[in-house]
Amino acid sequence: MKKILINISLGVLILVAASSCKKNDSPVQKVQDQPNKGSNLNDIADKYYEEYLKMYPLESTAQGDSLYNDQLPINIAPEFISKEISFYNDVQKQLKQVDYDGLSDEDKVVYDVLDATLKDKVERYVYHPEYIPFTQFSGLPLEFPLFGSGKGGQPFKTELDYENWLKRMDQFPLWMDAAITNFRTGMSKGVVLPKSLVVKMIDQMAAEEINTLDFNKNIFFGPIKNLPQNFKPVSANKYAKLYQEAIKSKIVPAYIKMHTFLKDEYLPKARLTDGYNALPSGDNIYKYYVKSWTTTDKTPEDIHALGLKEVERIRKEMDVVKNKVGFKGSLEEFLTFVKQDPKAMPYKTSKEILDGFQSILDKITPKLQTMFNVTPKTPFEIRQTEKFREASASAEYIQGTPDGKRPGIFYIPIPDPKKFNVTSGMESLFLHEAIPGHHYQVSLQQENTKLPKFMRFGWLGAYGEGWALYCESLGPEFGLYTDPYQKMGSLSDEMLRAVRLVIDTGLHTGQMNREEAIKYFLSNVAYDEAGATAEVERYMAMPGQALSYKIGALKIRELRDKYQKQLGKKFNIAAFHDEVLSQGCLPLDVLDRKMNLWSKKQK
Repeated sequence: MKKILINISLGVLILVAASSCKKNDSPVQKVQDQPNKGSNLNDIADKYYEEYLKMYPLESTAQGDSLYNDQLPINIAPEFISKEISFYNDVQKQLKQVDYDGLSDEDKVVYDVLDATLKDKVERYVYHPEYIPFTQFSGLPLEFPLFGSGKGGQPFKTELDYENWLKRMDQFPLWMDAAITNFRTGMSKGVVLPKSLVVKMIDQMAAEEINTLDFNKNIFFGPIKNLPQNFKPVSANKYAKLYQEAIKSKIVPAYIKMHTFLKDEYLPKARLTDGYNALPSGDNIYKYYVKSWTTTDKTPEDIHALGLKEVERIRKEMDVVKNKVGFKGSLEEFLTFVKQDPKAMPYKTSKEILDGFQSILDKITPKLQTMFNVTPKTPFEIRQTEKFREASASAEYIQGTPDGKRPGIFYIPIPDPKKFNVTSGMESLFLHEAIPGHHYQVSLQQENTKLPKFMRFGWLGAYGEGWALYCESLGPEFGLYTDPYQKMGSLSDEMLRAVRLVIDTGLHTGQMNREEAIKYFLSNVAYDEAGATAEVERYMAMPGQALSYKIGALKIRELRDKYQKQLGKKFNIAAFHDEVLSQGCLPLDVLDRKMNLWSKKQK
């Protein structure tokens, strides 16, 4: 899943952006009409993205562009949002001047993606997402420590880098104050989070790694503990003192203030209901999120029915595995059994688990050459998730930089290695989050300099997560899933995305509450209760996002099956994959039109 920083995963996937704007331009500037350029699509797209990055500089930083590394705008403030909406409307006016019929097939894709992007961004603000500025699952308070750790997107190589982060730390309390103001506005309008989520947020704001004044244990002191070797002692002492002061006077007070607000003021007003249907205009808000995340016109009812059908299909495949290992009880009993079966928990150390993922990569590497003609240049690494966020984190992919200076990273949380269960789907998880899932798709997109930047660094969940889930289905072609426990893991992962269709739509239309959703989850997926609870609460926090995986994957598989049948011997799987990935994230209807043109050329 994408985050901007956005995490995308759960994978939480972080996608971000680059810029070539001038630093002293205004934060939000109208796209000006220019003679002979009003209908120039590339000109409009480039200007749009330059201005967008001024509004969201963390994205630029995470992509490796240093232009705005000192800036942290309060992008949840009403005046900022008003200017942002005006900007999107201005770009739409420019886009209407383009002669669509006169565009090449490739440029029509660019037009369609930009048009859909602008319409979605404007419509989103109709439903005031700023009233819930962050959740237990995503938002700046969770992402800021990663930037400031010295191991994230923010660079710490020069004295200017260290100065830049000091300026961002100065701005952070202002953002947190704006978030409190927005939470209060939401409270006054009846738009609040469920209590079960707020409890988690309260704990997060009190995390020791963020709030401790033992600086050697504070994550924000990481850049000082890892100062570049070329720093002179006087500079080292200077920044050590400045960072200690910033942590003590800016960072810790901001988190403590948010913790106190959430505990004493927000939690008592939080709701006991679980779905968006309980909010004012909640049904319309949810329908918007369904449309936005799936890039389709499918209704919640249609998706709910599809989910039930997929769950039933996958249960039958799980029964085959159950019988293969000789288990005599029911499927539900088998799901409980594999959670506790020692054979499914063979590891003793984190290193053994990380080595296990490396062995998966080693096994599939030779066959990647037959599945893809075009592969990423961006390096790749496997890492364990940082301890401060490991307890509530899921496996995720964080993209690298196109220049290769920062690798794409597959993060895996391992709170207790001895309880790491392979039926959670090691092989399918790697295909999804790492290779050829998010790492291939994201890296190839970023490396494609022929694309306008808003597409090189953009994200659409139905396509991005759909591709990653489709990659899980390639396991047998890669020689994986031969072990019954790994096969069960792959089915469990597929089931995870199927039950999401049922639970997400069930929660947000009032057909299920939190407890019923957790029970349904556990009856179909081999998770423990803590894992199931975290999943369901994620759906509660991010309505519609969980639908994108299965809807997108089904579409890509539908296209593959269709063209394999139509083209016969002329169908080449590597050529198909290359074409699907050739222009980055696309709305599913745009992908459909693009692949139809491709198939005609193959004939």
